[in-house]
Formats: sequence, C-alpha cells, structure tokens
Amino acid sequence: DDISAALEGRWRDVPRQALEVLAVEAYRIGALTESQVRRLLGLETRFQVHALLKEHQVPLRYTEADIEDDLSAHRELGILPAR
Repeated sequence: DDISAALEGRWRDVPRQALEVLAVEAYRIGALTESQVRRLLGLETRFQVHALLKEHQVPLRYTEADIEDDLSAHRELGILPAR
C-alpha cells in the first residue's frame, strides 16, 4: 500500500505512466520503433513521440532511410522541388 500511495502521489495515472516508461525504455534500447511507440501509447503524431522522448532525454534514432522518406514526402507536398 505504501508503494502504491507513493506512486499515486507522484503520478495521476500510474498504469499510463508505467506504459510510457516501458515504451520509452524499449525505444531507447532498440526494441521498439518510433511507430510502435506511437501506436502503443495511442499518440496521433510522431511529433508527440518526439516530445515524449525528449522529456525522457532519449535521442531520436534518425536513419538515412528516415531522411529519404522525409525528403520524398516533402517533394510530394511540393515543399521541395522534384529531383
């Protein structure tokens, strides 16, 4: 009971906080992708995932493939000129 009270005194929603901590740690060690974290936590955008990771001081893993995907999306949206 004292452990439960201590956690509830610090966090309003202990189960949600526990899930967030699990998701962030799993991302940090490479067990989950950014997309998996987003889906697990029911977040609508990747920017919400980025904010959560930043809050927990976990750097983004941004690969060359991620860069190419972002560039392609920007070209499709007309933000960048086509190659």
